[in-house]
Amino acid sequence: MQTVIAYHQRTKHSLQQGYAKGPETLDWDDQPHPFRRFSGCPIYALPKPPSAEILTTWAELDQQPLTVAELNLNHLGLLLELAFGLSAWKQFGPDKWSVRNNPSSGNLHPTEVYIINTVSELLPQGVYHYVSYEHHLEQRYQFPAIDDSQSLLIGISSIHWREAWKYGERAFRYCQLDVGHALASLSYAAGILGWRVELLSDYSDADIACLLGTSTKHEFIDKEGETADLICRIHYTVAEQAINIEWQRAALVQAVQKLPWKGKAESLAAYHLYHWPVIDEVTQATQKHTSQNHHWQPETRVAIASTCSISASQLIRQRRSAQHFNAKADSLPLQDFLRLLAAVLPCDKPPFNSWNWPAAVHLCFFVHNVADLKPGLYCLPRSTNGLNILQAQMSAEFKWQALAEFPDLYLLYEANVRKHAKDLSCHQGIASDGAFSLAMLAEFKQTLGEHAWSYRRLFWECGLIGQILYLEAEAVNLRGTGIGCFFDDDVHRILGIENDSIQSLYHFTVGEPIDDSRIQTLPAYQHLL
Repeated sequence: MQTVIAYHQRTKHSLQQGYAKGPETLDWDDQPHPFRRFSGCPIYALPKPPSAEILTTWAELDQQPLTVAELNLNHLGLLLELAFGLSAWKQFGPDKWSVRNNPSSGNLHPTEVYIINTVSELLPQGVYHYVSYEHHLEQRYQFPAIDDSQSLLIGISSIHWREAWKYGERAFRYCQLDVGHALASLSYAAGILGWRVELLSDYSDADIACLLGTSTKHEFIDKEGETADLICRIHYTVAEQAINIEWQRAALVQAVQKLPWKGKAESLAAYHLYHWPVIDEVTQATQKHTSQNHHWQPETRVAIASTCSISASQLIRQRRSAQHFNAKADSLPLQDFLRLLAAVLPCDKPPFNSWNWPAAVHLCFFVHNVADLKPGLYCLPRSTNGLNILQAQMSAEFKWQALAEFPDLYLLYEANVRKHAKDLSCHQGIASDGAFSLAMLAEFKQTLGEHAWSYRRLFWECGLIGQILYLEAEAVNLRGTGIGCFFDDDVHRILGIENDSIQSLYHFTVGEPIDDSRIQTLPAYQHLL
């Protein structure tokens, strides 16, 4: 536990003491390759995107249950594309880069995706690695004789060096945020198909690493290995839901130890200029060593209806991270802001129906330009006891005045808080030029007291919330972006937080984007035509 707390303190940015340790220069020749491939694997092609289209609108996605799509390669391809695939290519002069449907800090994408399939009619039973560039599967393992349990699992791992190349020691935090974004992306994609994602919290990290093949260190280049994060089960039929999860876990883990793995990870770069051993230390300290079965049931809420009539698939594909905002934009309509607030409260809809724990992250809003709402600092507790926890830790001078139109939101104080938002978010104007920005405040000390690995889970929850904000911003013709760079304890001082009971883990901002007309946008999969 002390290793985790020491890492968190060490990787804080500070107005007074400077930034957390990172590379002194960026070696562009050594930038990690954005697409992992395993040489020597059998390739299984997926239908070229768009392999299938489901015209469920963003507004209709709240109206569960939806029609359940058949499990076939077309729909598997759509699931993977919407959750993890390419959304476009960008080009500026000679430089060209891809962007994806799941966001990532610095567009570095440390997250890797695996399919564990026992549905014989879909693919040969085995473990597959998804490559978003080719939109195909690499078979890393073919199961020997195994009972056909008709299951489709999806595993997620992280290549920490991909983030550390740019962000140094703070990269471990960003990798965990990306896991949360990826889980939410998968949950939304499954929801469009009428499927549901179940996060299997009864798998230990060793189980997951064994099942994904990330524990076979000799098949990875030194310092370019992967760390297993989580594994999910796709519920695609009512009958499939009756599978005994504990039996399946034991059977699968045993099955992947009988034969050699296929393929070897290709190098992601030529050499490594910087090394960050503290990331290895916190990775080891936050391992989940035992199976812990959590099945939290979120409450049913009546959502504020979205007015977005475009398809959910289109909304996901058009999502981008904003780079600049128009500080003179029209005010965000209050009803659209309230819809966004309602969307981040736990409920029984995607992506929260994929989450296994009560809310431990609350939101503090810096409101700049929302119609009929006074500029100032606001707080949104996301659980029934969140209000008491926050009031006990934050400044006694705050008003805590409930908003009549949305009683879950509390005004703390009225003021122009643009400068505060900008200064606290590493002097980035994007935090002050939009309709609002926010800090995600985690119940830090109590959650870590349960299990050291819960440090990762807190960031996952923040990333999940961030993905909701990204898509809800798009739904009201705005744009969002995550902010990983902020001055941690300076945020706490502004809020009157004096200890580590509450910690800010992620910032986010929403506004009207200013697009750079010099950058071309090209189709995501034109290279496959």
